[in-house]
Amino acid sequence: MFLWLLCFFITLIGILVVWWYIEYFKYESYLSNFSGPKPLPIIGNLHHMKMNEKLVPTLSKYVAEHGGCVKFMVGFNPRIFIADAKMAEFVLSSNTIIKKSFDYRYLRMWLGRGLLTSYGDKWRKERKLLTAAFHSKVLEEFVEVFNKKGKLLIEKLKGDNTKEPIDFSTLASLYTLDVICETTMNLSPNALEYPKSDYVKSVKQICRIMTERIFTPKTFNLIFRLSKDYHIEKNSVAILHEFRNTVIQNRIKELANFKDEDFKTKKKVGFLDLMLTSTIDGNPVPHQTVQSQVDTFMFAGHDTTASGISFTLYALSKHQDIQDRVYAELLEVKEDVAELSYEHLLKMKYLDQVVKESLRMYPPVPIFSRILTEDVVYEDKVIPKNVALVVSSYHVHHNPLIHANPEVFDPERFSPENIKDMPVCAFIPFSAGPRNCIGQKFAMLEMKATICKILLMFKLLPVVEHQPIILADAVLTSQNGLPIRFVKRDQVD
Repeated sequence: MFLWLLCFFITLIGILVVWWYIEYFKYESYLSNFSGPKPLPIIGNLHHMKMNEKLVPTLSKYVAEHGGCVKFMVGFNPRIFIADAKMAEFVLSSNTIIKKSFDYRYLRMWLGRGLLTSYGDKWRKERKLLTAAFHSKVLEEFVEVFNKKGKLLIEKLKGDNTKEPIDFSTLASLYTLDVICETTMNLSPNALEYPKSDYVKSVKQICRIMTERIFTPKTFNLIFRLSKDYHIEKNSVAILHEFRNTVIQNRIKELANFKDEDFKTKKKVGFLDLMLTSTIDGNPVPHQTVQSQVDTFMFAGHDTTASGISFTLYALSKHQDIQDRVYAELLEVKEDVAELSYEHLLKMKYLDQVVKESLRMYPPVPIFSRILTEDVVYEDKVIPKNVALVVSSYHVHHNPLIHANPEVFDPERFSPENIKDMPVCAFIPFSAGPRNCIGQKFAMLEMKATICKILLMFKLLPVVEHQPIILADAVLTSQNGLPIRFVKRDQVD
């Protein structure tokens, strides 16, 4: 029996090795103009990938050695890792390279086929429908929610105001969860008031697992199913779907009590209301589609924005001169009004530069990936069908050939004089082209509103010796947190 099993496994491994070499040489003949680390049979370059805090510097090392476009094999799947603005533009601006790569399949158990994971006619029709939820007139109404939830956030920070450092990341996740639910679903989970959120914890687990499945042997389903992460993922998805179902059912009940004329006169029609009351091709939006889009928007509008806010506040604490300039602009724009309006936020031009520079240094979504559905030609090089093109916003943003002194925090990069010389796709925190982030104006507005609310009340002081250890999961985070000292302005020494 043992001998039979041994022969079986040796034969199986032999078949896999032969299969891998067939796939490898099929693509290698096309990709010979690209360089990269040498792969091994079956696992490809998985042995080169380092997880946790080592992943970003490892990828940076290969970019430095092989240039802005590095070829990898992940198992049997060929990829080109892109840290070059020109090729990033080629990929992201294309109207044909729009199918998300196989990496996104690791999110489908949670997100289904929402805007993030779908493509083709389904994606086009649903994106067209949902664009209305982020019209500028709708965004104006959302500032009221930013102000309301911002007050709760300030109260939380006041309660913690001991001049001791606070890792703002956790509070930011709770705050942005409240905001995205109330602005787009017309319901609030009150996460800030009940901070032990299983939803937030589950999102972080799924993001971690997705990244590990891309860059480790867990990319193989059999290996993943034998790991403890398989069960963690199942439990996390169950929690996320239960939360989503509660949100949808509660809103359906509320809409049932709405009179038609009341709904028609509403100034603010949220994303969920739009999904529940609209049609696609003359038919109501399928319930499964509603579920997938709710999951997608809660993820995309919650954890990514929390990352953007947290890193920006952290950068301001480290750069007192920049913080002082933002505060001065804030006082000038605000004048004597009690609350900031949509128009006030639009006038905050220097803050706009600061947020953009933070998004350059710390892009919340570090990778955008596409799969080729047909052969394409780039600079006289044929790239064959089924190759994944992985655009790293983090590495584009930190490429010294694109941004001078990329590790220096300098909002002047985005001044009117300098930004006009910036190459297309040199700054892509929200992706670019036809699949750019549908909610990017919403995200920028929320970040600016939140930062203003905090700066009016607190002086941000640094933890001098701290340097963030970057983790490039599905959403960019810091392994050692982002500690900031929030000191009331009337208590600043």
